[in-house]
Amino acid sequence: MSDAERVPVEVAVGVLVECDAAGREGRFLLTSRPADKVYAGYWEYPGGKVEPGETVAQALARELREELGIEIGAAHPWQVLVMDYPHARVRLNFCKVYDWTGEFQMLEGQQMAWSDLPVQVQPVLPGTIPVLQWFAAERGHTGPTHLD
Repeated sequence: MSDAERVPVEVAVGVLVECDAAGREGRFLLTSRPADKVYAGYWEYPGGKVEPGETVAQALARELREELGIEIGAAHPWQVLVMDYPHARVRLNFCKVYDWTGEFQMLEGQQMAWSDLPVQVQPVLPGTIPVLQWFAAERGHTGPTHLD
């Protein structure tokens, strides 16, 4: 089956962003993939598969509750990207999230890191790199977005 014939799996992705008192965007949250998943140890934005009957926002709220133990406020649709990985074709629905409550808990044994550009944690999942480039464009960042 060619990549074009593979139907993408819908995935909700949360880009949690801290804002300062003036509303300017600052650090963003990255998490590592758990040891039992494909690309274990790679850094990405948290989220997961949209289940039948769920909206992207509902899936994102559920996934962040299951992975991080937090409740989120509004999910702001930002960008959509289709990625072809060897194991799956996914449509990544990136949503910025500015409001959440609860203490972060790494419920899948993953790690978390608040980051800015250039991102210091590595390796970075291929589907994360375009997001770093979007942040760089929005923020006027020049130079590398992450370590190789």
